[in-house]
Amino acid sequence: MRLFQIDAFADAPFTGNPAAVCLLDGAGVEEKWMQDVAAEMNLSETAFVRREDGAWSLRWFSPTVEIALCGHATLATAHALLEEGLLAAGDTAKFHTKSGVLTAKHEGELIELDFPATVAQPSPPPDGLIEALGTQPVRVSLSQFDYLVEMANEDDVRSLTPDFAMLRRIQVRGVIVTSRASTPGFDFVSRFFAPGSGIDEDPVTGSAHCALAPYWAPRLGKTAFMAYQASPRGGVLRVTLAGDRVRMAGRAVTILRGELRV
Repeated sequence: MRLFQIDAFADAPFTGNPAAVCLLDGAGVEEKWMQDVAAEMNLSETAFVRREDGAWSLRWFSPTVEIALCGHATLATAHALLEEGLLAAGDTAKFHTKSGVLTAKHEGELIELDFPATVAQPSPPPDGLIEALGTQPVRVSLSQFDYLVEMANEDDVRSLTPDFAMLRRIQVRGVIVTSRASTPGFDFVSRFFAPGSGIDEDPVTGSAHCALAPYWAPRLGKTAFMAYQASPRGGVLRVTLAGDRVRMAGRAVTILRGELRV
């Protein structure tokens, strides 16, 4: 089976968020096998895609658990399909996933994802969250998957050095930390920590922006954003809130192409 490593939301190699993509052949594979492959790849997510009734079946796994929604590995999957001639230039790929039907549209140099919005509601911080982050937030909210923590400024977001052992005990997929951007050209910045899901800090997290877009829309008075995820690798996303959907666009770069023989 063909296997790729692709940097998503990246303009150049070794930036953005790396994901593995496995193009499944016609044979059925077990869930444990997919989890073992994801552990072997040891990336934040490994995507498994199979052609299904004119569309595609898509699942994502971290090194330790199956993930319900993943943006960067979906972008990486669409990029792999384009490069392999399985998706025509300018076409839209339709993926059946645990989060419903998602699409990825090829637009010039970009691939635009169409995902469900996951609105975060105000929430008291859980025990240990503020201590794990080591700083006092402006406000705390909770989405379907993650806690969303707003900080006072971009410097606070960039300088965070969380206690990952404490974060691991919080019973959510991850913690999004965000603020308005002070870097010219961007509307907001974020970071994403998910030690409980097998990755201390995710470099660029598409699914986190499903909560960030509806969070920042009323605060910034707009629905189209340029976002920067301020991890050590960094990543740029063009994000648009469209009703109960969030569209995210970015580029991808193939790093490795090979054959999975096990």
